[in-house]
Amino acid sequence: MKPSIPKGTRDFTPEDMLKRNFLFDTIKSSFQRFGYLPLETPSMENLPTLMGKYGEEGDKLIFKILNSGDFLSEVSADELSLKNSKKLTSSISEKALRYDLTVPFARYVVMHQNEISFPFKRYQIQPVWRADRPQKGRYREFFFSAMPM
Repeated sequence: MKPSIPKGTRDFTPEDMLKRNFLFDTIKSSFQRFGYLPLETPSMENLPTLMGKYGEEGDKLIFKILNSGDFLSEVSADELSLKNSKKLTSSISEKALRYDLTVPFARYVVMHQNEISFPFKRYQIQPVWRADRPQKGRYREFFFSAMPM
């Protein structure tokens, strides 16, 4: 069997990475020149934090992460026999990969509201994941940048 990567993802050569890093460094230095500071949030969030924030279509595009270990041990035979993936998801998954940087940033602000001063000048450049069918020029994993306007 020939090695491969998941559809909608890609490898970057060392030459590509040098170009990407140059662009990212240029963008970061521009943000910092205007007083913005870097912020990084985890790649995954608790599932309830993300669900319902992007609408029904957006919720379908969130990569859910299976609970560690025997994730089906807590699921009853009745639940399994119903074959209702929406109900089953809450029993077998508590986390998901972030879909964008907006909801994680909002969660961060709520958690740290007493520690930050407003306006909070931050920028983020981090990967995000979307579980849609990859088409030409669209990826499941890509970098997203965000800063307040």
